[in-house]
Amino acid sequence: MGASLAGLRAAETLRRRGYDGVLTLIGDERHRPYDRPPLSKQVLHGTWTPEQTFFRQKDGYDPLALDLRLGVRATSLDLRARRVTLADGTWADYDRLIIATGARVRPLPGIAPRPGLLGLRTLDDSLMLRDELERARRVAVVGMGFIGLEVAAACRSRGVDVVAVEALPVPLAPIVGPALGEMLVAMHADHGVDVRTGVTVTDVYGGSRVAGIVLSDGSRVDADVVVVGIGVVPNTEWLEGSGLTLDNGIVCDGSGEAAPDVYAAGDVACMANAWHGGSPRIEHWTNAVEQSVHVVEQMLGAPDRATGFSSVPYFWSDQYDRKVQFIGRARPHDEMLVVDGSIAARRLTALYRHADRVVACLTVNQPRALIKYRKLLASNTSWDVAVADATAT
Repeated sequence: MGASLAGLRAAETLRRRGYDGVLTLIGDERHRPYDRPPLSKQVLHGTWTPEQTFFRQKDGYDPLALDLRLGVRATSLDLRARRVTLADGTWADYDRLIIATGARVRPLPGIAPRPGLLGLRTLDDSLMLRDELERARRVAVVGMGFIGLEVAAACRSRGVDVVAVEALPVPLAPIVGPALGEMLVAMHADHGVDVRTGVTVTDVYGGSRVAGIVLSDGSRVDADVVVVGIGVVPNTEWLEGSGLTLDNGIVCDGSGEAAPDVYAAGDVACMANAWHGGSPRIEHWTNAVEQSVHVVEQMLGAPDRATGFSSVPYFWSDQYDRKVQFIGRARPHDEMLVVDGSIAARRLTALYRHADRVVACLTVNQPRALIKYRKLLASNTSWDVAVADATAT
């Protein structure tokens, strides 16, 4: 397993379902499993201590009776021997294995690591960036996905100057559409972020530590800290040659099984999703929880559970005084319709249409709408019915 959200939830579910055998939880980080969403929010803002991110603060780990191996990385998997070899020379044999090794920050291509060039994925990353922000006056954020935007918001809340760089003409347009992508840009610009779109980073300059970045339009951006948020890479290198099918993650069926008695869950898993219609690798908190529970129920042969995994993706993002929530799957050319509120007010509910179905919903500061629309999406409601329901209330 991995000592991540998915790994821990799998362990908890196994015990809750009555499994009383040996249960080993392995993780390459020295920390016990912790919650990642607060890393770019409360921890970075300085309103939470690191300890507040840890899971099971109330219940502790004794009830789980785990063989907990932290700070040690898995290096290889032998399917025939049913053995995971670890970096410290030890190993763990298994009857059944759940792989939840997650993902890591994608680095800037061709750029060597150096002090001041940071990513944000782990608790240590968040604490390092928080310390840097105590001294920094200028920060460059590379990549205006949701993590990048949350980092920009946290920096501005501390009074740090921010230049945000994005390769796309409109950030997040493939996910939320151009109109709402432009709304997010305007929101950050109103808070003093210098937004640069349609450009990439070609170089990082500085001596012993970073001093700034060079952009593809020839401009230079001075920065005390550069935060890279251009996506993640699934942690599958240790599985090369194992016999598992690897394709931007671990390919598995709707039960989560990648090979006999070997399962995957969370950010590393490309699990068949009946609602989605494919085998996406989804990097969302709720997906990690749902997949890990589903995998355990399939492993234990629970008779009341369907074999196939089916879930409507969901994620959220906190930026300044706005909570952005998104459910479903929107494609670049899907129709978008604001059914409540307005883009100008930055408080709204928007639905997305693909063919004759409603396929996604985005809300800004309207959290109650998510409950209703997630049910509609899960039941494959038609577009006309969803719009009629929205306009009738």
